[in-house]
Amino acid sequence: MERSMNFDEILSHIGGFGKFQKILYVWICLPQVLLAFHMLISVFTGAVPPHLCRSNNTTWALPASSDAFNFSLVTGPDDDPDLSCSAPGGVPSTPLAQLNHSTALALSDDHVTGVCQGGWEFSKETFHSTVATEWDLVCDNANLNNIGSSIYMFGLLVGAVLFGSLADKFGRRNIILVGLTIQSTFGVGAAFAPNFYIYVFLRFVVGTTISAVIMNAFVLGTEWTGSKHRMLAGIITDYFFGFGYITLAGLAYLIRDWRKLQLAISAPGFLFIFYIWVLPKSARWLMANQRNEEAMDLIRKAALMNGKPLQEDIEIHQGYNDMVKMEERKKDTVIDLVRTPKMRRNSCIMFYLWFVNVLVYYGLSLNISDFGMNIYLTQLIFGLVEMPARTITLFTLNRSRRISQLAFLAVGGLACLLTIFIPDDLSIIRTVLAMVGKFGITASLSIVYVYSAEVFPTVIRQSGIGMSSMCARAGGVLAPIIYLLRGVSKNAPMVLFGLCTLLGAALTLLLPETAHQPLADTIEDVEGSSISEESEEGNMKPALYEECPTRNPDIII
Repeated sequence: MERSMNFDEILSHIGGFGKFQKILYVWICLPQVLLAFHMLISVFTGAVPPHLCRSNNTTWALPASSDAFNFSLVTGPDDDPDLSCSAPGGVPSTPLAQLNHSTALALSDDHVTGVCQGGWEFSKETFHSTVATEWDLVCDNANLNNIGSSIYMFGLLVGAVLFGSLADKFGRRNIILVGLTIQSTFGVGAAFAPNFYIYVFLRFVVGTTISAVIMNAFVLGTEWTGSKHRMLAGIITDYFFGFGYITLAGLAYLIRDWRKLQLAISAPGFLFIFYIWVLPKSARWLMANQRNEEAMDLIRKAALMNGKPLQEDIEIHQGYNDMVKMEERKKDTVIDLVRTPKMRRNSCIMFYLWFVNVLVYYGLSLNISDFGMNIYLTQLIFGLVEMPARTITLFTLNRSRRISQLAFLAVGGLACLLTIFIPDDLSIIRTVLAMVGKFGITASLSIVYVYSAEVFPTVIRQSGIGMSSMCARAGGVLAPIIYLLRGVSKNAPMVLFGLCTLLGAALTLLLPETAHQPLADTIEDVEGSSISEESEEGNMKPALYEECPTRNPDIII
């Protein structure tokens, strides 16, 4: 006599985190390092070193080598770039080392506003070359640099929508393979871009693949992991992203030329070609798409690898509703995320949580220059902050997804708001609060990956995470723009970050608790409507349903 088990029961039987899953996580985590490189590389490749307009005046001339010029002499109060962006009457030919303070002031006074005719001279003290130095993206053209960054972030948004839907149709594994291939190809191409516009286009394409890989790798791990270990799908991958964050600081320190650095972070992606042979498909996705035999073959392979082989008489099923109405089963779409009451509430809150987490995360990360320290050291510090933030979630997620999400959002929001009450002369305290805010929002961002994968049912999980990621990328696009509000008030960005984060904490109270609960496969599992219909039908439940008395009747997997 055959025994019928649902997917979560089979996972529990073969081991929810055995050798098979651990090897899978190795394949999932390795690309995360490169994803961190691509996400943060613009901090270095797009940096704008101190610069000065070359003069055609024969009386005044720059030294033969820019290394001999003290660019700080043309920096105004509070790093005012006006002097750097002025067309100068000239710079004295006297060696700068011999200039006293009054002469330096005279040099500054000699600058006049106008168009730079002689080109730009850039300091090479920190960077040998960047995108900004190669294509003169300074002063009147400085906005092009910011626009390029926004277009890259827009690529992540497009990728979230495009590859989210494609993954539900063609499978997680296929989209990961395609994403890694495109990412490596266009990333290497960006290192040889002949002009800024082609460079931006290539980076845009790379951005779309970031969403493809990071979403599907996470979901693939989640769908192969038992409920007791499910949170590891998000936390472990985040560790590797954090490792990439830290490693990039050292890599950029060693490679000061932007083209070589771009090539160094992109070319290793071709090594992932072996994933064609080692990366498994998602058995849960196969089952949800009525490919049960293929799913069972994969499950038996995983069971053997975990040392817990399945008996031949075990059959997999998804639940009563799918069995009775298999022929009537429709293809779920993105619209189903907001079609029913509970799904609409859960989806809208998740969309906002993703938006605010990424908005504040990049809003704080893009402001590293405020530390006033070496840019490589600052990047390293921000990377190190991420590690304890991700570690602490390991101890909180098992207790409660909802309370963990709420608590870290509250910490991040309050820290951002408190910075506005700290006087400017207490910069160390302001910096510490900003780091606390970064700590809270990083932990919250780690949690939202796990939480959202459990809130959305299998049939629209990838679409749900894709739409959530789209909202997150919208936050990423807006993060640099938020700092334009400094023209209204210097505290406006931090006030906005703080209030938006606290609103997210409040909305989290309306979400369901998913800790130690089996994943929902259908929308009916979330709404519970199918259970009510079955109750009215009386004796129509088959014996198969009664063989699972220990299951929660509100969640049929």
